[in-house]
Amino acid sequence: MRVLIDTNVLISAALRADGIPWQAYQKAASYPNHGMICEQNVDEIRRIFNKKFPLRLSSLDKFLSVALLTLELVPVPENEFTIEVQIRDAKDRPILRAAIAAKADILLTGDKDFLESGVEKPAIMTPAEFLQLE
Repeated sequence: MRVLIDTNVLISAALRADGIPWQAYQKAASYPNHGMICEQNVDEIRRIFNKKFPLRLSSLDKFLSVALLTLELVPVPENEFTIEVQIRDAKDRPILRAAIAAKADILLTGDKDFLESGVEKPAIMTPAEFLQLE
């Protein structure tokens, strides 16, 4: 499955290498799955770490350098999809756009704006739901 990993899952995985988000990240990044992140994820994670976790920036750099060896970095297309209006937070819409353009089967997130959107394709799942898939 093609799995685009949202920023909040990446942050949780980068901060704790033993929780459910870390396990979901590893599953998404491992065969037979194909893990992906988009350019906006990288920008967001750096901005959030600079603001909330400035003492952990070197850990973030290590995490991203390994992540980018195993995950595909996909672009965010400029042209919007009509389905994006189902996402309440307009700042999250480019992530859905990237997932659609990259033909993701799953958008892995803990963000309620995605989880409550009603978007069916790609499937939007929490890390715990993703780990339950066979």
